[in-house]
Amino acid sequence: MKHIISVFGIVTALALFNVTALADSDLEKRVEHGYADSNGVKIHYASLGKGPLIVMIHGFPDFWYTWRDQMEALSKNYQVVAIDQRGYNLSDKPKGVENYDMRLLVGDVAAVVKHLKQDKAIIVGHDWGGIVAWTFAMMLPNMTEKLIILNLPHPRGLNHELTHNPQQQKNSQYARNFQQPDAHTKLTAEGLSRWVTDPEAKKKYIEAFKRSDFEAMLNYYKRNYPREPYTEDTSPVIKVKMPVLMIHGLNDTALLAGALNNTWEWLEKDLTLVTIPGAG
Repeated sequence: MKHIISVFGIVTALALFNVTALADSDLEKRVEHGYADSNGVKIHYASLGKGPLIVMIHGFPDFWYTWRDQMEALSKNYQVVAIDQRGYNLSDKPKGVENYDMRLLVGDVAAVVKHLKQDKAIIVGHDWGGIVAWTFAMMLPNMTEKLIILNLPHPRGLNHELTHNPQQQKNSQYARNFQQPDAHTKLTAEGLSRWVTDPEAKKKYIEAFKRSDFEAMLNYYKRNYPREPYTEDTSPVIKVKMPVLMIHGLNDTALLAGALNNTWEWLEKDLTLVTIPGAG
């Protein structure tokens, strides 16, 4: 397998990390909003541009608006669709941890692609959106044109780190806390928005989180995050069959960079890995 920094990778990386000041209010007027039906669960999405489909999947705590700069940059050549994952903002919030199983989260993305009358898409995911994107690519390779992952190692890489790296085990204490029954009662919209530095954007995040379901947010951890005692995944490997671009900030303390090692063992096509010192 070749390991290359391709033109595709560089161009996409630059687009994904575009930090140009943009007129967010103008963008909000131009995006088209819609809903896809995922077996009775409404999944909200925002769409901008025309062309090949890109579906962008946010993480925790976030919502579709996190992709606004990337939507602006990529919409010149693509139809860029950013979803609200179930439990968040304008999407439905079904009760029960079983309704946040990874297979259902993957089904939500597939429902959006089908709703838009497309056969496949470039799938982009960050954080929890990253693990949904990885799993989507493994479960539905025929619907995945390319895969772009921001700060989420391959699930087997994360599992390996949790099993063997005491520092990763220590740094994952927050996830074990989130798995506790009443953890959601400690969350607030204001607290979840602390990481947003732009005052106008922060207002939008607080509004979105007030529309969200905190228990649903943490059901992602309760249903899908590995639990102690951590062990290696010994199930048969399902290799990712399309080109993969990974972008990883090396200051991410929740997901240590050691989990990136050996990613190519789980891929069939080219891997482009871009690491960014000083970014989390």
